[in-house]
Amino acid sequence: MSEPVIDVRGVIKRFGDKTVVNGIDLQVKRGEIYGFLGPNGSGKTTFIRMLCGLLTPDAGSGSCLGYDVLTQQALIKRHVGYMTQRFSFYEDLSIAENLDFIARIYDVPHRKDAVAKSLENLGLKNRRRQLAGELSGGWKQRLALAACLIHSPQLLLLDEPTAGVDPKARRDFWDEIHALAADGLTVLITTHYMDEAERCHRIAYLAYGELLTHGTVREVVDSAALTTWCVKGPDLRALADRLRNRHGIGQIVAFGNTLHISGRDAAKLDQAIAAVRTNAHEWTRVPSDLEDVFISLMGGATDNFA
Repeated sequence: MSEPVIDVRGVIKRFGDKTVVNGIDLQVKRGEIYGFLGPNGSGKTTFIRMLCGLLTPDAGSGSCLGYDVLTQQALIKRHVGYMTQRFSFYEDLSIAENLDFIARIYDVPHRKDAVAKSLENLGLKNRRRQLAGELSGGWKQRLALAACLIHSPQLLLLDEPTAGVDPKARRDFWDEIHALAADGLTVLITTHYMDEAERCHRIAYLAYGELLTHGTVREVVDSAALTTWCVKGPDLRALADRLRNRHGIGQIVAFGNTLHISGRDAAKLDQAIAAVRTNAHEWTRVPSDLEDVFISLMGGATDNFA
C-alpha cells in the first residue's frame, strides 16, 4: 500500500512546437480511483498513453506498476488494461469472439475459462453470440471493460468510458469500478461528468497541458477559495448582463432557473453585487461546488494552441 502504482514527475510531451503535457507530477495509490478531468484538448489522453507505454515522454521520469515509463514500456503494456474513448473492437465478431481474440493477444492461460468467467462477471453471458456492432452504447461499454480485465491487469486506464451511455449504464459501470477497486485494482479515469468526479477517491484537473489542482474533492473545492451566490427571480439574463465584467466577479453561470455568481475575493464580490442587488431577486450564499471550481479554473487557463 505504501508504494504508488503510478509515480511520475516532470512529464513532458511535445508534438512539433506544441507542448501538450507540460511538467506533470502524479502519484496514484494502489486500490485508488483517481479522476482525471479537464476540457477537450487538455492533454489527458496523451498523458494516459504515456502511462501505458504507447507514447514515450520527451522529458521527465517515473514508474508505472514499478516499471520505468521511459525504458520498460513493453512490460507496462502486459499489466495494464486501457479503454480508449472510441469503441475499438471488431463489430462483425460476437462478444465472445472479441474476448477470445483479446485473450489470445495477451496469451491468457486457460483462455476458454477466462472468456467464460469474463462473460459471467460483466453480465454478458446471455449475449455472448451477439455481434459487437449490434450492441447499444451501454453494452459496448461492458464489452470494452470485460476486454480490459480479461488478462487480470493491475491498473485500469479508462479514457472517458461513459461518454454517450445512459444514466443507468453509467451508474452500473461505476458500481463495477468501485467493486474492482475494493479488490485492490487501481483505476485512473478521465471524465467530463462532475457527478462521476465526486465518486473518485482523488481527482486532478488538467487544462491545456498544465496540472492546475489535485486532491480529494473537498480539498480541491477548498483550495479554490471561491465565494458563490445563488440568485433566483425574474429576468436573470438581464441581471447577468448588468453584473458581467464588474470588478470582483469571476464568473456568472446559469444553473436551471438560477444564477451562480462567484469570485475569489468575497469582499469585492459583495461590493460588485451590492450595486445591482434589489428585493426583486432572492440572493443566497451557497457553498461552491466542483463545477463552480472547474469553470473558474478553466476561465484562468491559457490555450496552448491559441
